[in-house]
Amino acid sequence: MSPQQVEADWYDYPQYFDLSFRDETDDEVEFFEKAFARYVDYPVRRVLETGCGGGRLVLEMARRNYDVVAFDLNEKSVSYVRRRLRRTGRSANVYVQDMTNFELEESVDAAFCTWNTFRHLLTDESAQQHLRSVATAVNSGGIYILGLHLLPLDIDEECTERWTAKHGGTKVTATLKVIETRRADRIERLRINLRVRSGKRDLRIRHEFPLRMYTCQQMQELLASVPEWELVDVFDFWYDVDDPLELNDEITDTVLVLRKRREIVRRRK
Repeated sequence: MSPQQVEADWYDYPQYFDLSFRDETDDEVEFFEKAFARYVDYPVRRVLETGCGGGRLVLEMARRNYDVVAFDLNEKSVSYVRRRLRRTGRSANVYVQDMTNFELEESVDAAFCTWNTFRHLLTDESAQQHLRSVATAVNSGGIYILGLHLLPLDIDEECTERWTAKHGGTKVTATLKVIETRRADRIERLRINLRVRSGKRDLRIRHEFPLRMYTCQQMQELLASVPEWELVDVFDFWYDVDDPLELNDEITDTVLVLRKRREIVRRRK
């Protein structure tokens, strides 16, 4: 029998989107905790995830007894995260919110946003607004861990990635392909194909979406335009806190550790 095929937003299937990256969760969260200890000079208790998707990081941070606040623009993703929290007996404040411009009722000690979520902000203006909103939300001396792919000068524009993840009786195969690159307006268009096999279910989900492109210089210029933040270290997706890298034209898989400058805004109690 041929698989069922749908053209849909893959974020509307958070259980499969989340499973696609679940194997990365432990490495990411362990890196977060090491970064908290290294770069923040007070205990990190309350944390923020912007663009939380299916909630794999929310659940793990809550399991480790952090006070977690998180949001996503996709209502189905937020509903899914809330169900998972109830099912596991964990607690977190998760709600629907645009990451471009937001305010929190109570500030946090640290924030994180990984796996290119930031690149859904398609203009410099929206990226600046986001960084300023996070800066307002984070206590002075706190950090923002921002993970994304940068664009090396010699990158192959015809890029395809494929990976497989399994959990229980569900297997997800993801194929991600760059189908258009527009350097003039700094937009690349991607196509994701998810093949989901679970019991008798055989489903193909296809989704196309744009992301903002950043070279090293463009990222440096963006960070310079938001002086609330200082760049304190750079890593890649191996998440080795003892092996910081250079922010240069050779790095692709990039994890930026930004720290809220103390001289910009006094820490709120």
